Amino acid sequence: MPETAPADASHTTSAGPVCVVQTADCLPVLLCSRKGDWVAAAHAGWKGIAANVLEATVRAYPGLPADLLAWLGPVISAEFYEVDEPVREALGEGLSSVALRPSSRAGHWLLDLASAATWQLEQAGVVDCFGGSWCTFRDERLFYSHRRDRTTGRMAALIWLEER
Repeated sequence: MPETAPADASHTTSAGPVCVVQTADCLPVLLCSRKGDWVAAAHAGWKGIAANVLEATVRAYPGLPADLLAWLGPVISAEFYEVDEPVREALGEGLSSVALRPSSRAGHWLLDLASAATWQLEQAGVVDCFGGSWCTFRDERLFYSHRRDRTTGRMAALIWLEER
């Protein structure tokens, strides 16, 4: 596969390439090994979470998952992120019990992407997860939000290795 193929995650063990994810409400997740010899970036919207993108990214690491650190970037908070029944079904029972709570509208739920991502990372063996508390919808001075603005830019989260 070419190095520039579209994907929901990328990883590298080489100095030089930059792993990048662009978001405007979805959750950027950056991972690194404690030894500093592996980094990854993942796009964790509801579709990526439902497709287990974080578990697949952790599996790409050649070491033990407990040797990874995860950083969760700005994301739309559950307070502003209402989803419907097909999304709930796609997430499955495990994630639904962790990351969904009923909305005031029948047949809708409020989705906490940061909680879903943290749960998936922990299930995959990553014990140190940080961040995920900035809300893209609430703070329009700092963040783009597709749900808030409809027409919007994107934010980029980047991670790379440097020559030692």
